[in-house]
Amino acid sequence: MPRNVRSAAQPALVAVSHGTNSLAGQAAIAALVAAVSIARPDLTVAGGFVDVQQPDVATTLGALPDASAAIVVPLLLSAGYHVHVDLQKETAAVDRDTVVSAALGPDRRLVEVLVYRLGQAGYRAGDELVLAAAGSSDARAVEDCREVGRMLAARLGVRVTVGFLSAASPRLACAVAAARIRHPHARLAISTYLMAPGFFFDLTRNVGADLVSDPLLVAAEAPPAGMVDLVIDRYLDAHLAAGRLAAHAA
Repeated sequence: MPRNVRSAAQPALVAVSHGTNSLAGQAAIAALVAAVSIARPDLTVAGGFVDVQQPDVATTLGALPDASAAIVVPLLLSAGYHVHVDLQKETAAVDRDTVVSAALGPDRRLVEVLVYRLGQAGYRAGDELVLAAAGSSDARAVEDCREVGRMLAARLGVRVTVGFLSAASPRLACAVAAARIRHPHARLAISTYLMAPGFFFDLTRNVGADLVSDPLLVAAEAPPAGMVDLVIDRYLDAHLAAGRLAAHAA
């Protein structure tokens, strides 16, 4: 459960991503955090990671001004173990009033970025379409990804199969193979539902699709405006919820 935010000042926005060894992925995530900071110069904006990279969550929170409360916004596409367990434990262990917001997805703004990336990759009507998601052992996170698949299908008016790169079924390679069997003469396109380049994107490019869209964030482009707005909205929603909780407890 989130703890009350005592500070009268605006809480810091702490954008926490998974972390990656990919330099392109690191640059893409850093650009998103920087864009959020530019869009909200009235806020203290900091970045941290739940895995792979530093600073970790505790270090990031510890570096904030002493009196500052914080709202952690997971730069994650679904609410799995990292959101429900890791971030809750890590924020609870720090002596600072902290709230963890919802994950970024599902959200229509992410679907719009998926559509844009598909257009960049050359997707056209008649292509078989598979959504590539990271996967999770948490059923709630898997359902979040399936919901994005349904939203993308409704947006494009086509069938979308969701395939997972780990921990959930069907695995992406199996989803691609099944789509080939259904329509052996159609081109097969993968819509990449990943935050940024990295290990999972490398796997996605090697499952035998005819075209693969880029992840939501790429190092060579400014972050989509919709994703910047989404991060800020998750912060604002969590701030409002924390204020209501504090008012109720008073």
